[in-house]
Amino acid sequence: MITRVYISHSEKDTVLARELEQALWAVNLESFSSVLKKTESLSESELISFGIRHSDCVVVILTMDGILSPKVNEEIGLAVGTDQLVIPLLEYGEKLPVLISHLPTIGFSRDTFEDALGVVIKDIRQLTKLDWLKIKCPHCGEEMTQYITPQEEVEKVLLEGHDLKTMCSYCENTISLDPRTFRPRSPE
Repeated sequence: MITRVYISHSEKDTVLARELEQALWAVNLESFSSVLKKTESLSESELISFGIRHSDCVVVILTMDGILSPKVNEEIGLAVGTDQLVIPLLEYGEKLPVLISHLPTIGFSRDTFEDALGVVIKDIRQLTKLDWLKIKCPHCGEEMTQYITPQEEVEKVLLEGHDLKTMCSYCENTISLDPRTFRPRSPE
């Protein structure tokens, strides 16, 4: 069962990591990254070790900065060494580091990153059961949970080019959700 995901990324890719963190939050998965989490009494190496060892999966964001980052490569080494499931998000035009060069990748560009996030969520759904969706209503700001839309319906909506629709249980306004990431779209 996948409940916690470690996000490995360079500091320059923090915006992409936050987008991934939000997408994982929406499908009720906890995420951890040593760049996004800080503590006063633990070193960065202890945070990395704790985060990877206590996660069920490691998603690595590999842009040119990520591939050149010693820290990202160390995180990959620890993930491989502890036999973690590794899902590489690889920016088009880049090459996987040697330790994970045998793995299939999810390719992306800055313009298609949300598509890649949708593939990550779909892959995780195929490996584990995801029951709940967390949504923050763009109308009233309340946070609610509801059952996650079945993958077959998500696929259908994607093919049709529409959004998923739901209703806020607080203000009862209709909410349009991006079918890739389950994030609410801004109200018109």
